[in-house]
Amino acid sequence: QVQLVESGGGLVQPGGSLRLSCTASGSIRLYTMGWYRPATGKQREFVARITSDGRSDYADSVKGRFTISRDNAKNTISLQMKSLKPEDTAVYYCNAQSIITSMSRWGLGSQVTVSS
Repeated sequence: QVQLVESGGGLVQPGGSLRLSCTASGSIRLYTMGWYRPATGKQREFVARITSDGRSDYADSVKGRFTISRDNAKNTISLQMKSLKPEDTAVYYCNAQSIITSMSRWGLGSQVTVSS
């Protein structure tokens, strides 16, 4: 049962860049990995995901600005964020979903604040 820990959050000015990382306690080779952030009603909205075979998808709001990647050897995924906007301010959560069982695990989140 994989456990997830996010890192790399912080304060950045509008237009700046930030890189989030998520490290798993075990192999992520057979997991779809993704990043989510809270939306209205406490529901988490999809930001980006990357499949076990390396295919990536993005929310329209971040497409062209964010890039998700994975390093199976290091059991990590990253989210490179550029051209950050104040509306990107949120707690970003890492998610791992098994491609075998479909069970998901969540990290505790990392705060990203975009402000002058």
